[in-house]
Amino acid sequence: MQTWDVLIVGAGPAGLTAALYCARAGQRALVLEGGFVGGQVSTTTLIENYPGFPDGIDGFTLAMQMEAQARKWGAEIRSESVKAFDLAQKTLTTAKDTYCADAIILAMGATPRLLGVPGESKLRGHGVSYCATCDGALYRGKTVAVVGGGDTACEDAAYLSTFADQVYLIHRRDKLRASAAMAQRVLSIANVRPLWDTTVTSLNGEASLDSLTLNTADGEQSLAVQGVFVAVGAQPQTELLQGQIDLTPDGYIITDDCMATSVSGVYAVGDIRKKQLRQVVTAVADGAIAAYQTI
Repeated sequence: MQTWDVLIVGAGPAGLTAALYCARAGQRALVLEGGFVGGQVSTTTLIENYPGFPDGIDGFTLAMQMEAQARKWGAEIRSESVKAFDLAQKTLTTAKDTYCADAIILAMGATPRLLGVPGESKLRGHGVSYCATCDGALYRGKTVAVVGGGDTACEDAAYLSTFADQVYLIHRRDKLRASAAMAQRVLSIANVRPLWDTTVTSLNGEASLDSLTLNTADGEQSLAVQGVFVAVGAQPQTELLQGQIDLTPDGYIITDDCMATSVSGVYAVGDIRKKQLRQVVTAVADGAIAAYQTI
């Protein structure tokens, strides 16, 4: 068993900021990340509302700079997935070892939520995507759809419009949930067409996606597309925490203003916790606040 001052699970902006603050305070901080450093922010093409970058910055670059800064001050970052938590004992287990610490900061984030319709699982990776920046270039000159109405969906549609001939933005309501600036921007793009009051009921195709079945105000319709990008929210990564910590009905960790959870010495930061605004700027603030509590 390895003993550290602070264990941080997740290397997104919240986790990396927590690592930076802990390391600068002289603590032995270990970050465990089962996926890729940066988390969801690494797949964002342009971040325009993070202070200090008037012309914006791409998410991958920002994440790499955050990682380098945390490492510079002494934080250790390892590529390991946590298999089990014992929060009461401040202990967690990976395939390689067992770790314990005086404090644990949970920063596992959230993963894209599925549509849950026929054909989605079968066609995932064959026309069905959850990351426009990962797969958008594959649809150059083609027709695609984005499902969702928030900032992420709008950003995806704007990005895809630079590759695809036609982008349909499918939203179940008659108005986007995105910020006014983002909504105005995407709706002004010539090859982005919104489909209001519309839901997707199935994804169709054999070897690859060829159409969507839609439920519209005018009844069921078919829409020919070669790709669909799902942007309908996220699922917090709290499956391994069930029964150990207080969660909301939809699985987000409940914290106070100091990021403290219902378990003493355990904190939650970023997209995994219950909060009103999930942005990079709020994630880094969470990480700094939680780290301060452990010093």
